[in-house]
Amino acid sequence: MKISDEEKQKLEQTYQSFLNDPKILRMKDIPMHRGSNCYVHVFKVAKRAIKKALKSKNKNIDLEVVLVGAILHDYYLYDWRKDRSLLKGHGKRHQYVASKNAQEDFNISDEVKLVIESHMWPMNIKEFPKSKEAKIVTLSDKAIAIAESFTSKKHKENKKEYYLDYISHLF
Repeated sequence: MKISDEEKQKLEQTYQSFLNDPKILRMKDIPMHRGSNCYVHVFKVAKRAIKKALKSKNKNIDLEVVLVGAILHDYYLYDWRKDRSLLKGHGKRHQYVASKNAQEDFNISDEVKLVIESHMWPMNIKEFPKSKEAKIVTLSDKAIAIAESFTSKKHKENKKEYYLDYISHLF
């Protein structure tokens, strides 16, 4: 899928607006997979999802839906590690909390809502990713989550600046 420089610039602007948004910056305080945090995780997913979408032969992929859905897919804003009552069902519930938060804070489209609510498939079997955009984000999230889960905390700490530099731009 080819996009114009103008489209690329628009996506980069959208990416940057989220990267520096005070609401999104709160995600830095939410731990993720083995020493990662939610902020870095979602931007890594966003970059991977956009690359995957651009490599697709399908020209009918809404890149903005992919981008925004990827950034907001884990916008649940709580740390289940601190409040163990939140642990039970987190994998099947947090996408709805993220969707609700995203709707309230960013007025997301129905397409982005679908991406967010289906990203935990197949753990949440009833929320199959029906759109091309949702499938791309779901697969990208799984790939990043697996990589983060198998990377040591020490390695992540040593690469902290690298990850922040890596996510500083979409392209």
